[in-house]
Amino acid sequence: MVQTKRSRGSRDFSTVNPEAAAIDIGATIHVAAVGPSRDKEPVRTFRTFTDDLHRLADWFVGCGIKTVVMESTGVYWIPIFEILEQRGLQVMVVNARDAKHVPGRKTDVSDAQWLQRLHEYGLLRASFRPQAEIASLRAYLRQRERLLDYAAAHIQHMQKALTQMNLQLHHVVSDITGVTGMSIIRAIVGGERDPAVLVTHRERGCHASVETMCQALVGNYREEHVFALTQALELYDAYQTKVSDCDKQIQVVLARLKQAASPPAQKLPPVRCRTRQPNALGFDARAALHAILGVDLTQISGLGPYLALKLVGECGTSLMAWPSAKHFTSWLALAPHNKISGGKVLSSKTRRTSNRAASLLRLAASTVGRTDTALGAFYRRLSARVGKAKAITATARKIAVLFYNTLRHGMTYADPGATYYEDRYKKRALANLQRRAKSLGFVLREVDDDTAEVAVS
Repeated sequence: MVQTKRSRGSRDFSTVNPEAAAIDIGATIHVAAVGPSRDKEPVRTFRTFTDDLHRLADWFVGCGIKTVVMESTGVYWIPIFEILEQRGLQVMVVNARDAKHVPGRKTDVSDAQWLQRLHEYGLLRASFRPQAEIASLRAYLRQRERLLDYAAAHIQHMQKALTQMNLQLHHVVSDITGVTGMSIIRAIVGGERDPAVLVTHRERGCHASVETMCQALVGNYREEHVFALTQALELYDAYQTKVSDCDKQIQVVLARLKQAASPPAQKLPPVRCRTRQPNALGFDARAALHAILGVDLTQISGLGPYLALKLVGECGTSLMAWPSAKHFTSWLALAPHNKISGGKVLSSKTRRTSNRAASLLRLAASTVGRTDTALGAFYRRLSARVGKAKAITATARKIAVLFYNTLRHGMTYADPGATYYEDRYKKRALANLQRRAKSLGFVLREVDDDTAEVAVS
């Protein structure tokens, strides 16, 4: 009896998403696909103009589509994503790597048909995308970061112009964009050249003496250098104005989130650290976050108000997308990525990632390493043993777990102190010594002068 070979399309699979569609995203055209039973022409091509995107949405609705999947190609997916979402469709953005790793692509089906089939059988995982309000907050925060980057370039231009005039301002002030530095720069741009007059803008907290500052403010004021300083200052001020506009929009979004949130059960705790943060927001972000979340994230070592707000903007307010802290740290690529074959661990390195939240947590880890806290002691001990890079990753993972437990389960974090990890290390070291001595036939006994003697058992 001759056994006929079954075609690939006739294989039986359990359908998970029967009303599934897919879009292959492009810069000028989008190729959309629905199930063969949904339309006589299951694959159609649409241009990327707004009217065409609305026609694509109408076609999906007419075919009874409820869920759509697309690959994350640059930023071209954002307009169609938002239009489909406004139509009430469940839209998923997937990593192209997940689809490409499945055998069968580029054979007898197009990219759009293959994505549609994978999604119909539930073989694709959605990338995380926060709710609309959080996505709006994230957009404003990212725009603010870009503006700060642009402003930083003009700080360098001011520094260069001052150096060309041999004004050693950066040697007598810690930050030229501080109160003293900006007052002196504005006076120079205004036409003042006398060092004795310029030094009167010195604030009380400045460490340099009046005589030293007078010497540093004697310069060679050439016209072209003053012109470059003037333009750099004007551009810096312009970007600072735009940053203030971003702060207002962020405050508006936070006010809407506060209206939708329940009032906090506990009062806002005292400020843990009163250090002035550079590029701080123009409003009390700590109080605004507490009113929305009901917890104070800044009690976690390494998290200031601005950094905590950026983490919320990247991850959301509930973290319901991750069932546990392990899932959360895995998404951040801060947990070991084990490759096991035959029961043997081939590699346990963390994955490379461009996750913004992971970068923020690594920044918090590098900052907390200089503090007299439990996490700081943990970072320093691990850094001495395995190096700074691995210590930053491990400390960032600990901060991520604390962030998850605080936001998801309402945990209140209290720093146990720098001696916490030191005491734990001593206990582990003593237990190891006792176990080692016992294996050799000895026993350790503690004596009055807090030293240990070795005696034969």
